[in-house]
Formats: sequence, C-alpha cells, structure tokens
Amino acid sequence: MGTEKKKTLINISKKTFIQVSALLLGLLVFSIVLTYIVPKGRFGTLPDGEVNYLEYIPIEGAGSISVIRGILAPVLVFASGDGLTLIMLSLFLFVISASFQVMNDVGGIKALVGAVSERFIGHRYVLIVLISLVFYCFGSFLGLFEEMLTMLPIVTALCLMVGFDSFTGFLCCIIACGFGFAGAITNPFTVLLASEIIGANPMEHIWFRIIIFVVMFGLLMAFILMYVRKITRNPKASLTTRYDENLRLSQTGTELSSGSEKKIKLIYTVFLLVSLVLIIVASMSDSLRGYAVVILTAYFLIFGPLAGVLASGSVRKPMKSFLDGFLGAMPTIAFIAIAASVKFVFEEGAVLPTIVHQINVLIEGHSPITVALVIYLIVLLLEFFISSSTAKAILVMGLLAMVNTGLSKQMLVLLYTFGDGYTNVIFPTSPVLLISLSMIEVDYFKWVKKSLPLFAVNLLLVIGFIALGVVIGY
Repeated sequence: MGTEKKKTLINISKKTFIQVSALLLGLLVFSIVLTYIVPKGRFGTLPDGEVNYLEYIPIEGAGSISVIRGILAPVLVFASGDGLTLIMLSLFLFVISASFQVMNDVGGIKALVGAVSERFIGHRYVLIVLISLVFYCFGSFLGLFEEMLTMLPIVTALCLMVGFDSFTGFLCCIIACGFGFAGAITNPFTVLLASEIIGANPMEHIWFRIIIFVVMFGLLMAFILMYVRKITRNPKASLTTRYDENLRLSQTGTELSSGSEKKIKLIYTVFLLVSLVLIIVASMSDSLRGYAVVILTAYFLIFGPLAGVLASGSVRKPMKSFLDGFLGAMPTIAFIAIAASVKFVFEEGAVLPTIVHQINVLIEGHSPITVALVIYLIVLLLEFFISSSTAKAILVMGLLAMVNTGLSKQMLVLLYTFGDGYTNVIFPTSPVLLISLSMIEVDYFKWVKKSLPLFAVNLLLVIGFIALGVVIGY
C-alpha cells in the first residue's frame, strides 16, 4: 500500500483555496468597477510634503484604472507603497510556518503541550478561560494581532490534548486577541495613536472602556464555552475533526525517551519565552514597535532551525522540516496579495479620497447618536479596504479632528476603536484571519456561518455602548 503524503502544519485544501480566492477576486473585480463609476479625487499636500487628509480636491477628466492593471494588481501591489509591508508579512508567515514545522517534527510541540495538559487535565475549562484572557489582554493592552500567528500552533495543540479541538485554540488565541484589539484599554495602534492625532487624553474616562473590556470578554467566553460544551457532548460537531485527526497522526512518530523529552522541553521553553519577551518589548517600545514583525521574522529564521538541531541532535531532519513548512505556507501568499489589491485599485483609481469625503459629509447636521453611528460605519467601510490600523487612524482621526461632530474626542477614539478591531476577525480582507483559518483547515464561509451569532450580539452591544456613551457625555 502506498503511504499518504505527510502533511505540514499549514495545509490549505483545494476547496478552501478556491472559495477564498473566488471571494477575494470578486471583491477585486468590484473595486475595479467602482473606479469607473465613482468620481475621482485626491487629498491635498502639506508644505512638508505630507498628505493633507483635511483637503479634498476633485479631479476632472481623470481616467479609471485599466482593466489589465486591475487584473495584475495582486502582483503590482508588491511594488506599491504597501509592498514592503506585504513582503515582510509573507516572509513572516513563511518563517513561522517553517519553524513550527521543525518544532512539531522533532517533538517540541508534543513535549511542551504534554507538560501543560497534565497540569490542567482536570481543570480544562479554567485553562480555556486563562488562555483566552491572556490573548485578550495582548490585544487590548499591547495591540498585538499578527504576532499571535506565532502562538496559534501551540494553543491549538494544547486545546486538542486536553480534550477540545483546534478550532477552540483558534478562538482562544486569534479571536480573543482580535476582540481585545477592539475592546482596547491602551492599544498603541488604536487608542493611543488615535488619541494623539486628535489631541485626546487616553486616560480620561478610562472607566468606560474598562466596562466595555469586561462585557466583551464575557461575550467571547460565553461563545467559546458554548462551543466546547457542544463538541464535548457531540465530537462530530467540531469544525476541525479531519485536521485534528491528521495532527494526532503527526505526533505518533515522535515518541521520546525521558531524557530527550526533558532536553527538548527545556530548549523550546526557552525558545518560546524569548519570542514572547521580544513581542512584549517590541510592542511597548516606541522605537521598536514598527519593527516587531521584522524582529520576530529574524528571530524565528535563525533560532527556529537552530532549536530543532539542538533538540534532535541532527541537522538534516530540522532543515528538511523547515523547508516543508516553508513550502506549506506558499498558497497563503495568494490570499495576502489579492486582499491587498483592493486598496491598491482604489488608490490607483483615485476613488478612495472621494468615498471618504462623501461619507464624511453625511455627518453634518444630524443628531449626535446618528453622527456617532455614521462615523462608526465610515470606519467599518474603510476597514474593509484598509486593514492597517495606523493608516486608518491617520486618515480618519485627521479628518475628524477638524470636523464639528458634536462628540467628545474620547468618543471619537472609541468609535474608531470599535470599527477597527472586530472586523479583523470577520472581514475576508484580513490576511491574519485567512492565514489562521488556513492553518486549522477551516473554510472562511464556515467561520462566518459559525460566528454570525457572536457578531450579531457584538454589533448590538457596540451600538448600545455608542448610544450610552453619547447620552452620558463620554
């Protein structure tokens, strides 16, 4: 009998690849069509050469983006202003995938996860809450999100070993971090940056954001616990049954002696602790914050294979595993490129300034609650096309700083935070969401269907907090 080809930690099924690619290509075509419909415009320029988002200049007689250029956008975007960021994100994904493939093949994941699961095997629900809280705080206080891809394989394996599934790990890691990103207390990429741009004190009335922090974490935990109880009663209800079976099989050939297990556990404990320290230090340092992904990429590129060599006592096996993991992540580059192409087309077609300007006009002359909801919708719309928090903060908060909205500066920051965070874990233009789903082999549409109740309640709570904030004068 022939042997089945060994699977890597990141595996994208043909069905998933086709579905997500078709969705993103549909969005790309839609954005190209809009450049032929929406009037053209551009933002002004400040004396120092920076973009003046407060000045909108219509462009008469400007042509739309050519169809050929629009079709080639997934390639051309790598040569645009966002190209370097996309290249670094792609390289980051490759290196992370490769390093964890090495860790898996030499028994590192099994050794670490086994040690933790033994301690919590009788308190697995407590473990779920603690893991979710840690990642929720990472998003809320440090503004981490992309970096959590480094932790996803460990969390999914841990959840699987204590009797849950990989989808539970995805919820506790990526979704918890995304919810924390939105329910932010000191997120430097939303709360602090937006406050700085608009001249608000991020610590003023912080009690209101703390209440939101607690309520949204409660909502998330209710969703996670309902899911784990469901799969506990009926394991067939799991969204990752097939992936989990393959993951268990990948561990069957990594039986370790007591001595080697202790050595591997020590090596990878140090390896992951150092990576976690790098994440926290880079996120808290103003000078290093923009280089967090670069630092992590360099660290995993060098020490990922080295840890495998030290753990296995071999050079050939870790290097082969590193190459397997690297190649396994290749299809996700298509997701990153096509998702980023939508913004590229809008900028090339000179329609993004017009869309932002027209939406901004809608807030004039309406009640404070209506204005607040319109601003929230503005950020939601921009989030669909611009996933970068920094870029949106500069654009949105720069505009709002000079507009008479009738709302407090703290309220404007809150609206921006609401619109920027939750969408990172639901919109198909979020590369991190697509990559993390591909890592556990869950179709994007299955995730949308499964998460609709969560985001429906989330939306109602967001609208309720917006209305309450306006009423109490937050």
